[in-house]
This record gives sequence, structure tokens and C-alpha cells, in this order.
Amino acid sequence: MSMIVNALSYVHPDHEPLFDTLHFSLEEREKAALVGNNGSGKSTLLQLIAGRLNASNGDIILSEKPYYVPQQLGQYDENTVAELLGIDRKLKALHAILEGNVEDENFTEIGDDWDLEERIQEALAHWNVAYLHLFQKVKNLSGGEKTKVFLAGASLVNPEIILLDEPTNHLDFQSRELLYDFVRHSNSTMLVVSHDRTLLNLLDLTLELSTNGIEVYGGNYAFYEEQKEAKVNALQSKLEENEKTLRQTQQKAREVAEQRNKKEARGKAHGQKLALPKILANRRKGQAEESTAKLKEVHQEKMNDLSNHLRNIRTQIQQYQILKIDLGSPDLHRGKLLIDVKDLNFSYEGLKLWQMPLTFQIRSGERLRIAGNNGSGKTTLLKLLMGDLVASEGVINKADFQFMYLDQEYSMMASELTIIQQMEKYNSRHLPEHDLKMLLHQHQFPKEMWERQCEGLSGGEKMKLSLCCLSVHTDATDLLILDEPTNNLDVQSQKVLTESLKSFKGAMLIISHDPYFVNEMQMDSTISLQ
Repeated sequence: MSMIVNALSYVHPDHEPLFDTLHFSLEEREKAALVGNNGSGKSTLLQLIAGRLNASNGDIILSEKPYYVPQQLGQYDENTVAELLGIDRKLKALHAILEGNVEDENFTEIGDDWDLEERIQEALAHWNVAYLHLFQKVKNLSGGEKTKVFLAGASLVNPEIILLDEPTNHLDFQSRELLYDFVRHSNSTMLVVSHDRTLLNLLDLTLELSTNGIEVYGGNYAFYEEQKEAKVNALQSKLEENEKTLRQTQQKAREVAEQRNKKEARGKAHGQKLALPKILANRRKGQAEESTAKLKEVHQEKMNDLSNHLRNIRTQIQQYQILKIDLGSPDLHRGKLLIDVKDLNFSYEGLKLWQMPLTFQIRSGERLRIAGNNGSGKTTLLKLLMGDLVASEGVINKADFQFMYLDQEYSMMASELTIIQQMEKYNSRHLPEHDLKMLLHQHQFPKEMWERQCEGLSGGEKMKLSLCCLSVHTDATDLLILDEPTNNLDVQSQKVLTESLKSFKGAMLIISHDPYFVNEMQMDSTISLQ
């Protein structure tokens, strides 16, 4: 057994519980996907297994320390490439020995890894980052380059257990294919958090993390989806059946009440005719009222039970119905010229970013994709178009229009604000607070989350809140700029996001390496960077 998680619990530093008494295990060489809604704790669970966080309770038993590829990479900016690879100490020891330092600790550190430098270069070359210097800091690397350094480390170390947290987030198409091949042929035990359906379908087991704990599905993600669809259909049938029973119970209660009222009225009239003594009449009246009250109580209890059961079924169904967004429609007619770019280039440290200057146009209603390998300058191009950077060559002519930008770092989020404050900040439509709260609820931000600070939200929750802000910011967003919009969304959220974007009538400029998403968006054209 490579991994055993027993009765594992985690409570946030603010004392809010995340999950409780999780149980699961992975056999040697078993490869599993860890899925669940955003905010369910998938990344936290990986960090607990990796030893980056301490559990509140429970045990994690591992056959070997795992090799961990994290989702968030900004915290490593001051590290060197060698440190990310985990070989900096061995490398220093090797260089010390080669320079004549023959102290015992250097030989102890290097062990049998005398061919370390050759294996490092081989691993970096495999992941197409052989040009990196081992002692350079990684702060100037793209997200994809950082991820590939971590993956090169996994190729180099060949660990028994590998934990991958959203490894395809920043990878281009070519690098994703390398990752798929690595997963197929690796002999390591793997636990993978990802929204990439191609990757998820390469894994033999699916573990679903929810408020109910861990549920194990004995197949890949396609099998898991089939099982979930069957479960939702069964719940929907159960919901309809219970709603019908509730209506029948309510109707029966009304009929019984009406019959009782008629009977009491007849009894009262009969009593008056017989001129019963007052004390006897009052006793009969009290008995009738008591009987009516008991009958009413029985029906009410049954209706309450049915209502509670319905509420529980709806809650279960709602877990799979997430992220419905109305992005509004712009007023501009289709085809209006928004941006006209001619002979554009940008210089970085004296070198031109693109071999050939860029010339293209963006018109209202069009969908354009910016394509290129990691480090080709896709995000730089967005910054040039938005005016955050100044071009070294060429011109950018822009019409008067409204745009919104959703970047990979969720920069529109103010970490110190609460969720409701963040919504109020972007509420240029001046919707009443009640409507804002209703919108949050529809986007799976329940009442108990409204006062939570944005800083504590997961990546997917930040993206969903960004989209909520977009929906209340303006009715006239003419251009929507999206930088890897599916990166931190679970698969269910991606489906609804895709449908929402399909219905958006404004122009879209998208950076995405997700082949499924790109295909669904039906792009009008592509701006290729070289």
C-alpha cells in the first residue's frame, strides 16, 4: 500500500472546518483523480499529504515522501531552478568535489549521483526547457516554464508517489501531450487534482471529495460522469415523486379540514335542536376541537417531513448545478472595428519578443484566440492591448469601447474585502443589496460565505466571484478578455461557463491551452505568436 489516509480532518486557522474524518487508500502504482467542487479542499488535501500543512486530526501513512507539483507557483519566485528540481545541495556538493573540496559531507551528499548533471539536462530537454540555467531565479519564468521545471524534477527523481495539483494549468498543447505520456508510462502511485478531462480519463480511479467525505468510483472520469448522471436522474425522479406526495398530502389535509368543519357545524346545529345542557355541549365541543387539532397536527408533521426531505434532495441536486452566468449583451453592432494593430513588437532586454511583427484587427462580436507556446508573449500582448505596456514598434489604434479583463491572478479581487463588499465595489448597475445576495446564492455563495474575505477563497471561487462582479458591473461590455479562464474551475463549472460564453454577443479575446474549451468556443480566428 503506497498511501493510507485515515480519519483525516482539517480546520482552517479561522476555526472553520474544511473536511472531517476522510478515509481512502491507494495501492502501489495506482493512479487516481481527486475531484470535487471548488472550495471542497482538494488542494488542501494534497498539501496535507505532501507535508506542507498539518492535519487537525487523523493519520497519513505513506510508503515514501511524495513528490509534489503545486498549483500556485508565485511563492517560488526567489528560488533557483536547481532548488525547484530539489537537487541544489547535490549539485553544489558535486561542483565542490570537482573543484577539489574532498570533505566527507560532499561525498555523503552526492551519494551515487555522479551523472547528476547529465540526467538534469536530459530531464530539462525532455520538457523543452533545456535553455534554463540551473542557478537562475525563476521569478522571470512563465507559469508553464515553472510547471515544466517541477515535472522535470519528477522525471529526474522517479519518486514512488507523485501528487499533481492542476499540472496542465499553464501548459501549452505540446507540453500537455508530454504530461499525458508521462502519466501513461509512469510507475509511480499518483494522486491528481485537475480539470483537464483528457488527463482525468488517463487515471484508473476517481475519488470525489465533498461535504460527505470521500466517495470512491472504480473508473476514470468518463465512468464517474456516467455514475453521477445516473445519480442525479434518480434524485430528480425522487424529487418529482416527493413533490407529488406533498401536493396530495396538502390536498388531503384541506379536504379533511373541510369535512371536519362541516361535521362540527352539523353537530352544533343538532345540539341546539336537542337543547343539550350547556356543560354537555361544551364537553362535546372541546372533544371535537381536540380531535381536529390532533388530526391537523398529524397532517402538519407529515408535510414537514416531506418538505425537509424535498429540501435535502434539492440540496443534493444543486451540488451538480453550478455557475450560471448572464454576461449581458453590448450595444455595438457586429463588425465595428475596436482595435487595429499594425506591425506591433515588444523588446525585452534588448531582444524583440516576436520574430515577425503582429498585424491584426479585433471587431465587435468576433472571437479571437491568442496561441503560442509558453513564454511566447501571450500575456504581454494582452497588456499591450490594454495599455499596461508600451510597444517598442508599431501602433495600436483603439475605438471608444468598454472591456473587462479576467487574468490568471484574479487581480480584480481585493483580498481585504469580503465577498459582498467585492460585489458592491463593482455594482455600477446599482442593483439593490437583495439582488446582489440573490446573485451570489445562485452562483453557490451561500449566506454564511458573504462576510468571508476574498483572500481566503480558492482559485475557482475567485473566478466565479469575478464573473459575478462582471455581471453586475455593466450591461455594455464590448470586449471580454480572458486569460486561461478555465484554469481553476472544476469541470462542472467549466461546462456552465462555456455555455455562458457561447451566449455572449460581445467580442472575446481568449488565451487558452484547453483543447476542449477552445473547440467549444468556435473561434473566428487565431493570432499565432512565434
